[in-house]
Amino acid sequence: MQKHVGILIFENVEVLDFTGPYEVFVTTRLDETRRRETESPYRVSLLAASAEPVTCSGGMRVLPTCSLNDAPALDILVVPGGWGVRALLEDAALQAWLRDRAGQVSTLASVCTGSLLLASAGLLDGRDATTHWRSLPFMKEHFPRVRVHEDLHVVQDGDLISSAGISAGMDLALHLVARDHGVEVAANAARNMEYPWPTDNTRRVTL
Repeated sequence: MQKHVGILIFENVEVLDFTGPYEVFVTTRLDETRRRETESPYRVSLLAASAEPVTCSGGMRVLPTCSLNDAPALDILVVPGGWGVRALLEDAALQAWLRDRAGQVSTLASVCTGSLLLASAGLLDGRDATTHWRSLPFMKEHFPRVRVHEDLHVVQDGDLISSAGISAGMDLALHLVARDHGVEVAANAARNMEYPWPTDNTRRVTL
C-alpha cells in the first residue's frame, strides 16, 4: 500500500524545500535489486491554493497536482518554507485548512520556515520544532509557546516532524522513510541520489 504524501506549494516557495523531499519519496524502493521494475511506496501530490501554475523562488513555475479544495486523503502532509511564507502568516483560510488536515494525516511535517506556517495555525503550541537558522529568533519571538530547538537538524515530536532549512528537507524525508521502512531502505534511497546522508542530527550551520 502506497502512502500518499501531499506537499504544499505557494508563490515564492523555496524550490529545494519541496523538490528535495519529493525526490526522496519518489526514488525510494523497498527492493533495491528491482529498482526499475517496482514503484515507490509513496505517491506524491503537489497541493496549491488553485490549480494554476505556482511561481517558486528564482522564477521556476510548477503545475500543482490539485488545489487544496480538491486534495485527496493524505497520510503525510509536508509544508515547505521560503520567502512566500511571510505573506501567508495571516492567511486565515490556509490556517483553517492546515488545522483540518493536521487532524486527518498520520504525519505532519515542515521544512525550513514552513514551521512558521504551522505555528501560525496554532499547530506547534507546546510542541518541539525547529526552522531555518535565520528564522529561529523570529520563531521564538512570535510563537513563544513553541519549544524551539536550535541545535538539531531534524526534530520529531510524536506525529509532528520539522527540519532546519532548505536542504534539510531531504534529511526529514529520509527520516520518514527510515521510520516507515527501515534505515537500509532510506540509505539506499540516499545512495541512489548520491546524497551523503549523515548519521549525526546536529544542526550543520553554526549559529
